[in-house]
Amino acid sequence: MTSPLIAPRHTLIGVFVVWGIAAALAVLVGALAEPDWRAAWMGVGMGLIVPIAFAVHLWSGRSQGFIQRMALSMIGSLFVMGLIGVGLGLATLFSG
Repeated sequence: MTSPLIAPRHTLIGVFVVWGIAAALAVLVGALAEPDWRAAWMGVGMGLIVPIAFAVHLWSGRSQGFIQRMALSMIGSLFVMGLIGVGLGLATLFSG
């Protein structure tokens, strides 16, 4: 028998937090890395997202849907960082 949650937390907030951190990391890589090394540093940034997502979703204290939230965080972060990476690549291509 399961007990109902007294004050359930909204579960998608953690997913959006992870996406925001991924966007911030991608912008940081774009600002600090040399254009030839941006793709490599994007991979490092995506690697940093994994433990950050674990921490965010474990902090929420809900075990229901953990795998789905982690998958959504990872796929969304990959998509966000990929879009920003494409933008940075096009900016590099047309700037010089």
